[in-house]
Amino acid sequence: MTTDGTGLRRQVVRRPYALALSLYRRLPRFLRLFIIRMVAPGHTVGALALIEHEGRLLMLAQRHRKGWTFPGGLINRGENAAEAVVREVAEETGLHVEVGLPFATVVDPGPRRVDILFWVSASSAPDVEAAGEALRAAWVPVDDMGEVDIPTRHTLAEWARFRGGVAHEGRVLGTL
Repeated sequence: MTTDGTGLRRQVVRRPYALALSLYRRLPRFLRLFIIRMVAPGHTVGALALIEHEGRLLMLAQRHRKGWTFPGGLINRGENAAEAVVREVAEETGLHVEVGLPFATVVDPGPRRVDILFWVSASSAPDVEAAGEALRAAWVPVDDMGEVDIPTRHTLAEWARFRGGVAHEGRVLGTL
């Protein structure tokens, strides 16, 4: 305990918390998942592909979005982000892609949206037929995007950091 009472306050909070965690651990799995789903915020999780060829990005115009957007969409149950983005790119553009690890994750707490971002380098710029939710597809220079919605703006900002070599590193600042 510290003289200012901080240690005592931590100890008072820790005991009930530790007891709750012990009880929680003993619950059947379906009850633990139910509790988590009831108290945790729900987010929609999507995967987007930033497909680049010589400084141009493959962009889509979609019915439900304003301006250009990226190929991709929501992750289905039982699907991981890489599988989802490969499926969505095929559905929306007819392209078959292979992805590596994501280069960034964008969490937008307002609409409770999470986007997992994949970069794909294209050796050529094939003609793309928009399909599914997409109305049009085009290879667009980054400087000529025009108007884009907020999620696309956030994604472009992450892509610029990634292309600029800015590391997403953290550091220890000290103790509480």
